[in-house]
Formats: sequence, structure tokens, C-alpha cells
Amino acid sequence: MARSNSNRKLVPEAKEGLDKFKMEAASEVGVNLKNGYNGDLTSRENGSVGGQMVKKMVESYENNLK
Repeated sequence: MARSNSNRKLVPEAKEGLDKFKMEAASEVGVNLKNGYNGDLTSRENGSVGGQMVKKMVESYENNLK
């Protein structure tokens, strides 16, 4: 049975936009995210970036429903 790759991008062309979105979210929560390796960040810092991204996506979806 073939193993799926959950990290595979469904739309590879969106990588640049997603990276920009991630950097904006990191800036908003005060995390010094840099291009490339970020293994020096704590789980809390990484989680706050991901949480901010989800928050912004939900807000965008809700605004589109109006």
C-alpha cells in the first residue's frame, strides 16, 4: 500500500504565497521567523505562528460568508 505524504502541497504554485503568509503571521505574534531552518524556535513559538495563521484563515472565511 502506498504511503501518502501529508506534507505534500496540493497546489505547489502556492508555496511562495504560503511562505509570505507564514512570515506575516510570525511578525504579528512577535516570533523571529527566518527563511530556511528555524529549529531554534520553541514549540510555543511555532504553535503561536500556526495558531495565528488558522485564526486569520477563519476570519477570512467568516468575512466571505457575509
